[in-house]
Amino acid sequence: MDEQYKQHGAFSWCELITPDVAEAKAFYEKLFGWVLEDMPMEGMTYTIVKAGGREVGGIMTTPPEAEGKPPAWGTYVTVDDVDELAGRVAGLGGNVLVGPQDIPEVGRFCVIQDPQGAFISAITYIDKIKNA
Repeated sequence: MDEQYKQHGAFSWCELITPDVAEAKAFYEKLFGWVLEDMPMEGMTYTIVKAGGREVGGIMTTPPEAEGKPPAWGTYVTVDDVDELAGRVAGLGGNVLVGPQDIPEVGRFCVIQDPQGAFISAITYIDKIKNA
């Protein structure tokens, strides 16, 4: 597991949520020369983005809970304990938009919003959970 997946506070993953995955894949593949690899997941296909042979992000179709929202790139920050982190958000003036939940075979994440309205995802990767 690469260091960015282990280091608390490090940016570790970027993810595009879009209603038209095929169009997004064609655009970014041509624009950046990314290698894109489809990976079947429960109820969907997730596209892994690779740059220089390294997994750096993903592309997925808009989930039902985000229908009607514009396509957007999101960022994940690695944390030691996503549940503990989510529990501290409100006390710091933020909001938990998506409570901690599991991503099978990946880890556990949540989506938070800071007091100014910006949102970001926090994640504890499964290898970090197993080694805790």
